[in-house]
Amino acid sequence: MEGPAQPTSFLSGRSAYFALAALVAVTGLAVATETYLVAAVPFAVLMVAWTFYSLDSLLLFLVAITPLSITLKDAGFNVGLSLPAEPILAGITFFLLLRFLQSGRLPWNALKHPVGIAILLQLAWMGLTILTSEMPLVSFKAWISRIWFIVPLFFALLNVFEKPQARDWFFPLYSFSLAIASLYTMYIHSQYGFSKETSTWVMYPFYKEHTVYGMALAFVYPFAVYRMLRDQNLLSRFIYIGLWLVLTAALILSYTRAAWLSVIAAGGVYVLIRLKISFRLFLGGMALVLVGLWATQDQWMRIFTKNDTVSSDNFSEHVQSVSNISTDASNLERINRWMSALRMFESRPHTGWGAGTYQFQYAPFQHSAEMTIISTNEGNLGNAHSEYIGPLAEQGWPGLLFVLILLWTLFTTGFRVVQTLPNGQDRSLALMALLGLITYFVHGVLNNFLDMEKAAVLVWGSAALLVYLDLKSMRSESE
Repeated sequence: MEGPAQPTSFLSGRSAYFALAALVAVTGLAVATETYLVAAVPFAVLMVAWTFYSLDSLLLFLVAITPLSITLKDAGFNVGLSLPAEPILAGITFFLLLRFLQSGRLPWNALKHPVGIAILLQLAWMGLTILTSEMPLVSFKAWISRIWFIVPLFFALLNVFEKPQARDWFFPLYSFSLAIASLYTMYIHSQYGFSKETSTWVMYPFYKEHTVYGMALAFVYPFAVYRMLRDQNLLSRFIYIGLWLVLTAALILSYTRAAWLSVIAAGGVYVLIRLKISFRLFLGGMALVLVGLWATQDQWMRIFTKNDTVSSDNFSEHVQSVSNISTDASNLERINRWMSALRMFESRPHTGWGAGTYQFQYAPFQHSAEMTIISTNEGNLGNAHSEYIGPLAEQGWPGLLFVLILLWTLFTTGFRVVQTLPNGQDRSLALMALLGLITYFVHGVLNNFLDMEKAAVLVWGSAALLVYLDLKSMRSESE
C-alpha cells in the first residue's frame, strides 16, 4: 500500500506482443467454443499485468468503470456481484496484501489520521462480531467485502491523489460514466412513458434499483453544478452544461425522494460554508433543530398522519408523499424495517446479530400491524434501509457508535480542509467531496448502500481525497 509498482520489463518488447497474441487467441477460442468461464482468464491476466505495471491508472479506470459495471443476479452464486468492478477490487486488495507481506510497509500517515483510525475501529468491531454472529459465514463475507472496498478505494487512492491530475479526474470519470448509464436508463424509461412504477428497475443492469441510482446522481450533482458554472473555455462549458442537463433529468426521473432531499441538504450546507459558519456552530444549530423536533414530535406526528398523498407520477404529489406515514406503502415499509431493526437491537444490544444478517433475520421481528402490502415473511427484500439503524441491529450499540465517529471525523476533516485551503482547484475538489458526502449520509437516514461498489467508490474515494488534502495542508503548515 506504499505506492504503485514501477513498470517492469515483462510488458515491453516482444514479450508484450506475445502476451497480447496469447490473450486474443484464448479469448477467441473461448468465445468460439462458448466456454465463457475460460474467456475470463485473459481478462484476469490483463488485470494482473495492469496492476503490476500501473496501479494508479487501474484505480482510475476502476472509478470510471464502476457506474457501467453489470449487476449479476444468479441464484447459483448466492451473492451479489458487480462485474467487472468487484473482482478488480478484490484483486487489487490481494495484490496490496502481498506487497505488504513482502515489504512490511504501511501508509502510517493515513492510519494515524482520525478518519483512518475511525475506519480501522469500524472494521475491527465488524470483525469481532463475526464471533457472535447468528450467521458467521454471512458476516465474514460482509467483513471481507468491506475490506476489499476500503483498502483500494481509501488507502490506495491516497497515493493516487498525490498527482494533481488524478485528483482532477476523480469526479469526472465517475460522472461521465454515470451520464452514459443515465442516458441508457432514460431511453428504456421513455418506452414506458417515464412512469413512476417502471422507474424502480429501468436502470438495471447498471444499478440494482432506483434508490442506489438516485444516491449516485445526488452525490455527483454538486460537482456537475460547480463545473458548469466554473470559468472555462467554450467547449468545456458546453460539455459540462450537457453533463448537468443529463444528470438533472436523470435525478428527476429517478423518482427518488431521498436523493432529492439530500441535494437540498447539500445546498443548505453550501450556503453555510459560503457564510463562513463554523462546523461547531453548524453542529450546535443541528442539535437545537433535533431537540426542537423531539419536543414537538406529537404535533409533527399529527401532521404526518393526516397526509394521505401517495407517491405517484405527479412530481408535486410525489414530493408531498415524503411525509405520508399513513397510506404510502414505501414509507410504511421503511418504518416496518426500522422497527424490526430496533427490536433486533433490543434482543442483542451489545454485539447485534452479525454484519450482513439483517435481511435473513428480521422477518420474525415484524409486527403484523406494521406490515404492508410489500412486506415479506421470508426476509428476502433487502436491508434495514438506514445507514444508522442497520449497524445498530447487526453490530449492537458499538456499531452505531463507530458510524457516528466516522461521520464526526469525516465532516470535521472536510470542513477544516475547505476552510483552511486557499481558493483554487484543491479547495473546490474538497468542497465537492464534502457536499457529496453530505448527500450520502443524509440519504443514509432512509437507505444504506456501503455494501455496494457503486456507493463505496464515491464515499471512500471522497474520504481519501479529503484526508490527502488534509495531510498535504498539515505538511505545508509544518514546513
